Amino acid sequence: MSLSDERITGMEVLLRWQHPQWGNISPGEFIPIAEANGTISAIGQWVLETALLQQRQWLDSGQPAIPIAVNLSAQQFKHEGLADLVASLLKQTGVPAHLLELELTEAMAMYDPAAGAQRMQALHALGVRLAMDDFGTGYSSLSYLKRFPIDKLKIDQSFVRDILASPDDQAIASAIIHMAHSLGMRTIAEGVETLEQQDYLHRRGCDEIQGYYFSRPLPAAQLAAFVREKAQPENL
Repeated sequence: MSLSDERITGMEVLLRWQHPQWGNISPGEFIPIAEANGTISAIGQWVLETALLQQRQWLDSGQPAIPIAVNLSAQQFKHEGLADLVASLLKQTGVPAHLLELELTEAMAMYDPAAGAQRMQALHALGVRLAMDDFGTGYSSLSYLKRFPIDKLKIDQSFVRDILASPDDQAIASAIIHMAHSLGMRTIAEGVETLEQQDYLHRRGCDEIQGYYFSRPLPAAQLAAFVREKAQPENL
């Protein structure tokens, strides 16, 4: 949600495993296993394709054109054919590139900064948006950060949780917001759960928020109804 006008500005895909025997399994449990056994790339491709097909369905039904964000795994981001895959899926689904936002973590970007910058440039050239997730939790080199074609920095929820009481969290969040704006990037704070947190971040100049205060995770059908109720079409 935009803090300037309380307009819905994006949606983030969440992956959940609903097992018939074991019930709902947290990504914290099955993602590390998928990364270890090499199936994470196939899962990631399925997630990306499914998200774009859902976006296409929403657009065809007259839903407001709101970007949808998909997290990339480390293995996906390292794959040299990532940009070609994204281009192919965008063409296949007919979703405009600017309605897809890809999120990568700070650690992924800094694993091999030179190669990472090239992959980001290839994705950026397609017209998709790029966001750096969990910012502030890794070890970014600012000399590389300015070379990455990042559109948005996401302030990690670990800095938001106690932001009203912790001077350290306040200082870190304010520094990220100021730095991002100086580099021409937008900022979004994760894990916002109270009005007080939202108001504090708004006063510090944060652009957007996401979290339980705004909405808990919703299935696609419920999300469509939520958007129709609250969203205004974004002028994209």
